Amino acid sequence: MTEQTENGTIAPVEIMEILKMLPHRYPFLLVDRVEDIILDTSAVGIKNVTMNEPQFTGHFPENPIMPGVMIVEAMAQTACVLVLKTLGEEDSGKSVLFMSIDKTRFRSPVRPGDVMRMKVTKLQNRRAVWKFSGVVEVNGKKVAEAEFSAMITD
Repeated sequence: MTEQTENGTIAPVEIMEILKMLPHRYPFLLVDRVEDIILDTSAVGIKNVTMNEPQFTGHFPENPIMPGVMIVEAMAQTACVLVLKTLGEEDSGKSVLFMSIDKTRFRSPVRPGDVMRMKVTKLQNRRAVWKFSGVVEVNGKKVAEAEFSAMITD
């Protein structure tokens, strides 16, 4: 079992461990680090948005904005790390697949140079299905939010 600190958090998950946990790779790996992890409860993912990312060549060339679907995917990847850390080593190698996305709102554009903080909180889980609430902030300002569910598969 992963060792927790006094406040209930575990050590941050750095990029090399994320690469071992998630099947995503460039250009679709959308989380650089996961911190403030409270097993079975919540986590905060970090995504450093850069102009070097391929979506900005077409979305939009004169006004680069992170596509909303990629913001939601970044929340989901953060939740995936939380789920896999919560389940532990015995469930390594499992996949976490989207089932639904609800109550999604985009409040402000995300642009190159921004650092997204994806705060995900488990709302419930029943067997292999997990439901989350997510909020994305840039510089302490809410830019997006959603509820989403996923299923753990072999």
